[in-house]
Amino acid sequence: MQETRQNKIARLLQKELSLIFQEQTRAMHGVMVSVTRTKVSPDLSICTAYLSIFPSDKGEEILKNVENSASQIRYSLGQRVRHQLRIIPELRFFIDDSLDYIERIDELLKK
Repeated sequence: MQETRQNKIARLLQKELSLIFQEQTRAMHGVMVSVTRTKVSPDLSICTAYLSIFPSDKGEEILKNVENSASQIRYSLGQRVRHQLRIIPELRFFIDDSLDYIERIDELLKK
């Protein structure tokens, strides 16, 4: 039962975070940030979001900017989901490098 609620909240947070990042990165031309996966802790207090950043060479810099503005992102998220959630979870961000990993494997297989 609890796991079902965790999954629903994780999907809601993924959708809303992706919209927030879409609005924020619209001003930065040539940069795209997407939320590939979110996980919510069992007590719903921590949300771990995995970000896919294009181009990948700017990944560390953008992740640092996202982490510095995590409180603003959390506030924006709270404004969007305030009617669905009572407590807005703490946000943690990580880079999802699975696409780079797949690309590297393809390069090795072509050789």
